[in-house]
Amino acid sequence: MILRFLKSTLRWIAAAFFGTTILAVVAFRFLPVYVTPLMVIRSLQQLREGAMPRVSHHWVSLSDMSPNMSLAVMSSEDARFLDHHGFDLKAIQAATEHNLRHANRPRHGGSTISQQTAKNVFLWPSRTWLRKGLEAYFTLLIELTWGKERIMEVYLNSIEMGPGIYGAEAVARNVFHCHASELSREQCALIAATLPNPLRFSSAEPSSYVLSRRDHILREMRYMEKLKAKSQSRKAAK
Repeated sequence: MILRFLKSTLRWIAAAFFGTTILAVVAFRFLPVYVTPLMVIRSLQQLREGAMPRVSHHWVSLSDMSPNMSLAVMSSEDARFLDHHGFDLKAIQAATEHNLRHANRPRHGGSTISQQTAKNVFLWPSRTWLRKGLEAYFTLLIELTWGKERIMEVYLNSIEMGPGIYGAEAVARNVFHCHASELSREQCALIAATLPNPLRFSSAEPSSYVLSRRDHILREMRYMEKLKAKSQSRKAAK
């Protein structure tokens, strides 16, 4: 009797979990994401420190952002974003090998833009196996239901880009006093250069390290554009 009750309860829990999570993913395929778990967590941290919570976030469509913004974050964070299905196995392997060789240094991550989007929208920041497992689950769901353009749109609207600053429009207004559509190529590269740790690295007052990363990202952007042009010319020749 007890065993039957436990099995029934587990089935209901599993059905509720999969039903609500799939429904949420489908809904956010169409709806703007105005609040993320990280925004709430950061606000609570500010309250505990005795400060008023600060959240600057302005949702805009991908078409209302500079196209250089997408190119910059792919060059910085996920060069194979358009080719993989949510997970970059080469990047994961490279990060694992680096972390094994340099155990006492800061850890490298192999997360893709899809994985970061899944984490930002549906989960919380931590390194537990539970969080990573849920991240993989949500990554698969958004890859299946959203598509690359929507994933990039949500990513560029929800990612933390400075203390209390979330998304391309917010960083454009707060740091560069313009709109996301008006960001220059160099500004997009500079924003992308801070993304490994936007609370430590600043696009408003960039350090020499951040400026060096910006220059590297600009070179990668040019390289990606050349590859795209070659690919398009080969397709046109066929």
